[in-house]
Amino acid sequence: MRPAPALLVLLALCGLAGLLPVLGVLSVAAWWLLVAVLVLLAAVDALRLWRTPTPVVTRTLPDALAVGVAREVEIALESRRRMCVDVFDLHPGGWQADDLPRRLRLPAASVTRMRYRLQPAARGCFVFAGVHLRLQSPWRLWTGLRTAGQAQETRVYPDFAPLARLTLFSIEQASMLVGAHLRRRRGEGTDFRQMREYRTGDSLRQVDWKATARARKLISREYQDERNQQLLLVVDTGRRMLASEGGLSHFDHALNAALVVAWLALRQGDAVGLMAAGAQARWVPPRRGPGALQGLLRGSYDLQPAGVATDYLAMAEELTRHQRRRALVMLVTNVRDEDSDDLLVAVRLLQRRHLVCVASLREQALDQALAREVTDLHGAIGAGAAARYLAERAQAHDALRRQRVMTLDVAATDLPSALVERYLAVKRDGLL
Repeated sequence: MRPAPALLVLLALCGLAGLLPVLGVLSVAAWWLLVAVLVLLAAVDALRLWRTPTPVVTRTLPDALAVGVAREVEIALESRRRMCVDVFDLHPGGWQADDLPRRLRLPAASVTRMRYRLQPAARGCFVFAGVHLRLQSPWRLWTGLRTAGQAQETRVYPDFAPLARLTLFSIEQASMLVGAHLRRRRGEGTDFRQMREYRTGDSLRQVDWKATARARKLISREYQDERNQQLLLVVDTGRRMLASEGGLSHFDHALNAALVVAWLALRQGDAVGLMAAGAQARWVPPRRGPGALQGLLRGSYDLQPAGVATDYLAMAEELTRHQRRRALVMLVTNVRDEDSDDLLVAVRLLQRRHLVCVASLREQALDQALAREVTDLHGAIGAGAAARYLAERAQAHDALRRQRVMTLDVAATDLPSALVERYLAVKRDGLL
């Protein structure tokens, strides 16, 4: 309980009134009576505030929160007495909140509702500790701070709004929306789809001569890409993924891109799984169907990179134990020269059974350092170091390509389109 501004003003005026007896304007007894009245009023008001029941507070959170996406939170306050209260929700620190704190006037025996917008700043599991209420005494001489409401735990997932928008489009349209460049192909898949009339551009291998004889017109067989194949997305949670671009870490970029290609693969009828290796380990087995994407979100929402080295060989051994069926393994990491030997051994182990693609995230800050005009010795040293680093990195990529490993060297912003393009190329060429 703290004195309100009104009480402080009254105390200051009472102190100034103490000069009146000195000037002979007011007697000392009258001044002491004034002090006693003020103290009595303050004590009575403090007692009334202390006996005021705390409003019952209920918080309603959205069913799902996504990082970087603002959502509305509702707080309901039920009060038996009429009062004025300042409300501040104890949301996780570092999150942007609008319209907080809020001053409300609560009628007696009623429920008052308020809403504010909250934008999560990170993925993971977080706790809303409660709601701070600052109550005012009936005569506005005191304020009291109280905590009401139950603590609530919530999960913050990656931003799945882009995936929701993609559901409105076909596979080809969605692929182009994420920036993938598709090579068109007609009727060259591996699974039979349907019989149809011959179209200009169909190859003679597609013509079904028996059906043509019966229908007395050219009939072609149409094929589609093989379904029910396996895609495994492996994301690095080690120190290589701590770099940040565009307000997101490289790991967040990798996770968002993995979810995009997972959604497209599920639309194609494939089974998709996810594995995390490095600071945090996680295994989500491949699944098909509508619930598979929700499983990937629940299995990855709390993953965070940390400053530890990733053991690629241990990752490959673990994946081999979990995944027996042949799959397309897409590993998203940041390949550097010092990782080359360990990564090559891990890739060779995976290639015994799986088709492997390594996507290496390129730091745009290094490209910018090379493009910057050099005007002094310090700038020349920096540009030389960046050039040497990129050259060694390119050598590591070349070593992977010599092992017949699909290798992508892309910026974080281009990762979704690169993964989608490579996945669709594998499907188109029947490499699995």
